[in-house]
Amino acid sequence: MTKKDIHVVPHADGWAVEWEGSERAGSVHPTKEKAMHEAREMGRRDKVGVVEHGKDGKIQGSNSYGNDPNPPKDTKP
Repeated sequence: MTKKDIHVVPHADGWAVEWEGSERAGSVHPTKEKAMHEAREMGRRDKVGVVEHGKDGKIQGSNSYGNDPNPPKDTKP
């Protein structure tokens, strides 16, 4: 079973941290910065990716805290 990514998405009460495929927010924060901080901590702990969304819901960026299936080509193991 592969672990699912964590998403930071807009929410009626601020910004939500959600597991991919979940119907409910894991936590809701007043600012995007606080939500991203929580998501990064969870990503490091659970060794999964974090996907950042903008106010329009579009993906703005991502970061992998686990085994990246597509690591950067300019780094050597």
